[in-house]
Amino acid sequence: MARASAGARLHFGFCTLSLSHDRLYGALGLSLAEPRVTVEAAPADSVSVVVEADALAVDGDAGPVRPDAVESLRVDVRGYATTVVDLLGVPGAAVTVHASLPRHVGLGSGTQLAATTLAAIARAHGRDPAVRERAPALGRGGRSGVGVATFEAGGFVLDAGHPTARFTTDRPADGEWRVPPVVARHPVPDDWRFLLVRPDADPGRNGENEDASMRAAVERAEPGLADRVAGIVTRRVLPAIAAGRAEAFGSAVEAVGRLNGAWYADEQGGVYRPPVGDVVASLSVSPAVFGSGQSSWGPVVYGVTDAEHADTAREAGERALDAAGVAGSVAVVRAANGGARVEG
Repeated sequence: MARASAGARLHFGFCTLSLSHDRLYGALGLSLAEPRVTVEAAPADSVSVVVEADALAVDGDAGPVRPDAVESLRVDVRGYATTVVDLLGVPGAAVTVHASLPRHVGLGSGTQLAATTLAAIARAHGRDPAVRERAPALGRGGRSGVGVATFEAGGFVLDAGHPTARFTTDRPADGEWRVPPVVARHPVPDDWRFLLVRPDADPGRNGENEDASMRAAVERAEPGLADRVAGIVTRRVLPAIAAGRAEAFGSAVEAVGRLNGAWYADEQGGVYRPPVGDVVASLSVSPAVFGSGQSSWGPVVYGVTDAEHADTAREAGERALDAAGVAGSVAVVRAANGGARVEG
């Protein structure tokens, strides 16, 4: 029996969506200590998957979990597990999902679920999971490498993106790419905190819808925006994380997110998808929130704060939901400076 557990991740944006540059994408984000996904596996003669009754429950969520959501999670895990046993050359695995991340909200649920399933099954069979090498076969890392990199070692991550020569407006077929290498990784200071505001809204883009939206965004991407993003990343984001300056970091990643939103505006109805814009606008007036934005396709809104301002930031998050006229959940969490936990 083996168990793998990994935290969520925030995705602040890409460095470029323009095919006119040598490299495409180039993502930045960081690892969170919670919420977490936890998967257990044991050797078996075939693949079986059990999703525990409370596996989809997340602190702060209200209402019962829909049976179709449980079944959708089970189907996805079974697909990952079937691919994993083929990759490892083993007969099967009995997989149990003890906890999962909120799905398609901007916290990296797909990559973390695939990676924990891989790691648990590999450990149960005494094999090296080689997550970075095998992630492409699971359909992960085709654009952003942040999820794989945070699974490996946590912290703040900037990846190199993909060679543009290998990509068109569509990504290659699963398995026909390499996860982007990490070009910068920094530990997140212990006193930093991250506000997570999750409005009760439709899930973010995923699957074929996400592919279509990314294709359209890449086709229309203004090359000049990439130069502006690069300037912010090199002159503001990286110095701020290296020096441990939370206020400067929050302001910088918010700026990156706003420029990314210009690429996506036609796809999501503005710089931020509704109702994220209203939430971000409300958070911007709080001195306890040093910067905020949309993680990936949302609807999760992140805010950068610190331990001293955590309670005030949480209150600002609750007011932001009220101002936007939506229900939702609010949490303040730590970053994770280590990778996934794999035991057994």
